[in-house]
This record gives sequence, structure tokens and C-alpha cells, in this order.
Amino acid sequence: MPPPTSSDAWLTARRFGIVIDAGSSGSRLQIYSWKDPQTVLEDYGDAVRNVLPKVEKGVQVGEDWITKSSLVRLIPFSFAPGCLSSFGDNPEGVAGYLEPLIRHARTYIPPSLESDTPLFLLATAGMRLLEPLQQARILNAACTYLRTASVFRIESESKDGPCGSSVQIITGEEEGLFGWIAVNYLMDGFVGAEQTTYGFLDMGGASTQIAFEPAEEDVVGNEAALVDVRLRLLGGAEIKHKVFVTTWLGYGTNQARERYVAEVIRDAEAAGMLDDGVDSQQIQDPCLLKDLSLTEKVHSIGGPTVHHTLVGTGSFTQCLQKTAPLLNKDVPCPDAPCLFNGVHVPRINFASSHFIGVSEYWYSSEHVFGLGGLYDFVQYERAATQFCARDWDGIVREHEMSKKAGLLGGDGEVMQNGQVVETGKWGDTVEISRLQMQCFKAAWVANVLHEGIGIPRIVDPGGNSTTEGEKVAQQAEKKGLGRPVFQSVDTVGDIAISWTLGKMVLEASKEVKPLSSYSRPLVDPVQDIPSNLQHPPITPIRPPFLDLDSIEERISQHLPPVLTRASLGFSLVMFLFYSVVLLLLGCIALRLRRPLSTALRRLRRASLMRGVDNAYLMEEGSLSQTTSSWMLLPSLLRPLRRLVSSSHLSRPRPPPLNMTSHPARPTLRHAHSSPASPARVSPTPSHYEPAYVYPPIGASTASQYHSRASSPTLGTVSMPEEGATMVAGVSSLSARSRNASQMSLTTLAPRQMPVMRSGSGGLQVPNGYHHA
Repeated sequence: MPPPTSSDAWLTARRFGIVIDAGSSGSRLQIYSWKDPQTVLEDYGDAVRNVLPKVEKGVQVGEDWITKSSLVRLIPFSFAPGCLSSFGDNPEGVAGYLEPLIRHARTYIPPSLESDTPLFLLATAGMRLLEPLQQARILNAACTYLRTASVFRIESESKDGPCGSSVQIITGEEEGLFGWIAVNYLMDGFVGAEQTTYGFLDMGGASTQIAFEPAEEDVVGNEAALVDVRLRLLGGAEIKHKVFVTTWLGYGTNQARERYVAEVIRDAEAAGMLDDGVDSQQIQDPCLLKDLSLTEKVHSIGGPTVHHTLVGTGSFTQCLQKTAPLLNKDVPCPDAPCLFNGVHVPRINFASSHFIGVSEYWYSSEHVFGLGGLYDFVQYERAATQFCARDWDGIVREHEMSKKAGLLGGDGEVMQNGQVVETGKWGDTVEISRLQMQCFKAAWVANVLHEGIGIPRIVDPGGNSTTEGEKVAQQAEKKGLGRPVFQSVDTVGDIAISWTLGKMVLEASKEVKPLSSYSRPLVDPVQDIPSNLQHPPITPIRPPFLDLDSIEERISQHLPPVLTRASLGFSLVMFLFYSVVLLLLGCIALRLRRPLSTALRRLRRASLMRGVDNAYLMEEGSLSQTTSSWMLLPSLLRPLRRLVSSSHLSRPRPPPLNMTSHPARPTLRHAHSSPASPARVSPTPSHYEPAYVYPPIGASTASQYHSRASSPTLGTVSMPEEGATMVAGVSSLSARSRNASQMSLTTLAPRQMPVMRSGSGGLQVPNGYHHA
């Protein structure tokens, strides 16, 4: 389908944004759109001044605003796994993986708007599990491809990555914050003078997150643990919410199942139910449907891998009891209050706080039990108990019959306009695995909700009578939802609840013109966290971008086998790299050896010279305690300038400045006379040498100079070598220019004495100017 044309009314003043959600099971590209905020404000005025920009699908009709890349063909008849993280050792395949996604986006976005359309590739759980260097390889490859494949707007390189924040790995906390924005945006939690927001719960296979806005009385004492979420209404006013967000790694359904299996086998061994080293022993498991058997591997350190078979007994009540200890609620809580696993969470007032759960909270309730939406623990427990107690063979037969009839429930169904239009999309294996794990997942979700987060099990039919509760109930009713204590949701209207929507709401909000030019620009919440916090609530993921392993791998392909790491026992490439680095450092140190040596000598003598220098500078009226330190900088910086400049040898040296007071009457540098004979100075060239004019001397020191001028022994004084000190209280001249080989001290006289040059090249003082 071609992109919309400029004559399309829907396209008028429309902006677009793209997010690629690179998850653990595949990458989804989602195109969002919104009307230009300034245009909307001009068209509708005060009616829209206090609302956020309306973010919609990126297509006018249909579901082509979203597409997924789950398989990529590397070679004929060979496919790679469907997630971006699978390219950690093969970054060259990233371009082919992303190519269909970018091609799809360019199909639906007009070419004239590509350069104004921001593109984000944000990776989640799968990429977080990789080594930092593997992460760097993939991000670099993705950044390079996205820059060359289109002209979509991508940020420049920064501390966030090679493409700034446009291509990066986001934390679980960032997912939670974006999800919190999405939920409250769809539920109108940001609308109204007294905004009442929903809490957000998300559970995947590896982790679970919570994000909510604590009550005002609970904010005090938790400021450092809260994150500022700033958005801008169409009128330019900024709204700010302080949100708590945290994630529990290892507490998603899949990882919780792995920990559960390990505990079941360990308990059986402790009870003497298993023989050491014996394979294929059976263990009863209440979290599997009745008579369902699954074989699990047990890896022992230094021993053989043993297989044990878990046989289901189908008891939901016992499964609840068995899975509850996995929450680790007995772990010490260093910063009370805590929910589970010792993680601090501010107090939650369930009389006024309302939560919406997505992902596994929805799947475990709706796909098998049909209980998505308003959560009622009594109904949920009854449905789970009946399902777990069923015979597994009967479940399989019903699954096959439902599939043939097109009535299949579970992950395999494809919905359009409320109807199942395709089943078995992901194959029998995925659908069967959902049914196999449904009993365990249902128990785990219930334990996290009640034992972990603390949501009350009994729902009051009358609901909450508080004012805030009534507001939340009214908002839920407008969206077609019931009175929420907790509810699982997948979509609101025709928009799916996803953290990617929250990211786009923030991007659209950034385009609103602020009320004041002094307003801070809107940024992602993680960028608003003060950098001086000792324990920030979110630590961004920033892998290194100097991939030495990748460089070694490429070079090693062209080396003979005897020079590889396997043959030498060490990496020749790394050895050469570090040798070059050390050689460069050695050259720099050799270049700086003389100024460094001089600087060290000066520093040793600094304490001895300080008193003399200060006396001299006091006479000049420019005493500064830091002068001697700053004088060291030119000598240290001079070799560095020479190192980076290739033209310093040919650069002409500027002539010395002539600081004489008058061209016809040059200032006398030094002349002392006595009645016997005039003072002589060393011969000078035919032109006048520059005179060194000292700052005015205070009246308190004038008498000292008069006495020195009348002394017959004080004549021409030669310029000492740099770093030397002068006798009789005269300061060190180390900071003076090396261009002057000789120098005389200026005599303070009642009036300036005219100077005449004798025929021999010396200077004479005319009669009448001799001292009496």
C-alpha cells in the first residue's frame, strides 16, 4: 500500500513516530501519529488547552500500523531465532533482520515526512541478558543500518549510545514508567484539575514491574526513590508527577518456574525421595494438570546431568502454598517498607490506589479462564481450581476440537474486530505450552498480587466510597470498565496498552510549545534524575562502544592458524593493540621530559623563592599568590602545542614590543652617574632596544631607590639565568623574557632624563642631569 498523499485530509498537519520494541520473543515495529500540537490549539482553542496531544495509530484504516519480525533468513533454508539479542555473535545479520521493519515503515510514512519522523529502537529483556560487548556489537550494527537505510530522525552519538537515545537498551524501570504513562493516558488519568492516576503492573517471562504515584503524605521521606515524570498539555502548561517504579528480576513467570522446579527437586532430595545419580525418577508436582508429565534436567557440578520427571497432581491450593516462598518475603528489608525480596516500596493505600495489570496479568486471566478485566479473586480461584484438576488428556482433546472449530483460546488466536480470524498462528507447541503452564502461572500471578504486592483478596461489592475512588470508578465506566480495585487490561478502545505508547505520548508532548521560554525542555524520566544521587532509582544501561573482541575476531580470520589465540595461548591482536598504546604514551612522555623535569625543579624551589617573589611583586604593586604557579603553564604547554602543530618551526617569531614612552625620547633602561664619571652601559645596536617599563612604585619604596641610584657601586646589572635569584633583596627574574640578554634597573628620578647616544655607541647623560 502506498503512503498517504498530500491531498489526504487525514494527513494534514499530521506528525509520525516509530518505535521498534526489540523484545525477547521478537521485534515489533509500531507506527504512531498525532496532529501538530500548535495546529490543534489554533483550531480548537480553550477546549483542548488542558489535554495532552492525542496519539493514534499511524495508519488511518486497518492494523498495518504494527508489524513483527520474528524470523530472519540468513542463508537459504536457514532461519535465526526471532529476537534481536540472538545476533550477539553475528552482528552482520542485524541489517537483514531490521530491513523488513524499515521497509514497512517507509511504506506508510510519506517520504516528505521521513526526516521529521523520530525513530526509536529500544531493546528490553533479551538484550539485558547479553554480555556488554555483545550488546555493543548489536547496537553499533543497528545504528549503522538505521542511519543508512532511511532518513528517519535519529539522534547523534552521545553517552547513551552511538545513536544517542534513539538506539539503546532500556531498563525494566523505564519500561514501567512508559507503561505507567500509557495506562494513565488511555484512562484519562492526566485530565482534570485534581488528577487521579492509576498504578501500573507488568509481568513478563523474566521480570515484573510496578509503577505508581504515592499519596502526598507518603512522598515525604521517599523523594530520592521517586522519578519525575513531566508532560506538557496542549496549552503549554507542564504537569509533573512523582512516580515510584521498581522491577524484580527473576520474578517473571518463566524464571519463577525455573526456580520453582529447582526447589521441588531439592525438597524431594532432602526428603529422601530420590536416589543419587539415578535417572528418570518421578516427582509429584501440584502445579501441573493432573497426569501431565514434564521432564526436567538437573545439572550437578562435576557430575552427570540427571533427568527427573514431574508428574502433575492438579491442586491449585497446594500450588499456591508451594509457590509463595519464591517471593522471598523473609529477606531482610534494609529500607522499610518492603514488599518482597527486600525491595523497598512506599506504602500503598488500596483505599485510594487502583492498579491496572498488563501482559501476563491479562494472559493468565483471559486466555484460558475468560476472566480478563475486573479482578475478583473468588471467581479467579474457582476457575483455576477447576482447570488444574482436569485430566491432561481431556485438555489436549478439547484443544484440538477448538482449533478445528476456530474457537481456540490462548496465545495462538488472531483477533480482528472482536472476531477470531486465524488460529494456530504460532503453532501447536506454543499453544500447548500455555496450557501446560497455565496452572503454575495462575498461582504465581495470584501470589504476586496478594502475598507480594498486598492487594486485598476479598472485593467489597459496594466498592470504595472515597472521593478519589469515585473519580477512578467514573473514568473506568467511561472506558467500558468496571469499578477497579485491580483489573487486567489488554486494550482500551482500539489501542493496545504498551510501554511503546507511553514513549510516543512523551515524544508528542515534547513538541508542544511551552508557556515560557525559560521552561526546561521535556526529556525522558531517566534523564531528569539528578546525577549526584548516591543511589539513583534508575541506572541506565550503557554498554561500551570499543569492541576489541569484534576487532580481534575480524583480524584473526586473515591470520595463519599458528598466530591465533588457540595456538599462542594469548591474543596477538590484543598484544599489538596494547603495545601501540604504550608506544604512544612513551613518545608523549619522551617529548615532555624536559619541561616536566624543569617543572619539578621549580616546584622544589617554589617554597624558597616564594618569599623573594612576593617582595618583588609588592614593589610592583601586583602581588598574587598564584602567579608563580601560573608561570609554569607556558613551559608545560609549549611542547604539547608543538606536538599537535606541524608549522611551529616555520612560524615567524613576532618582534619584541617597543614600549618606549616616546619615539624621540626613549625611556632610559638604567643609568647611574657619579661626579667622577658617567655610568656606562653595554653597547647596543643602532636601533633602540625595547625598554622594560615596571609598574609604578609606591611612595614608601621611592626612598630606597633613590639611595640605590646614588651608590657608586651599582652599575650595569646583567640578566641572570632563568630560575636564578638575585642578591640584595632583588626578586627572581625567572618569569622574565629570555630574549633580553642584559638588563638594567630603572632609577626613579624626579623627572625623566633625556638620553643621548655617544659616538662610541654608549649612552651619555647630558650636563645638568647629574646628581649634585
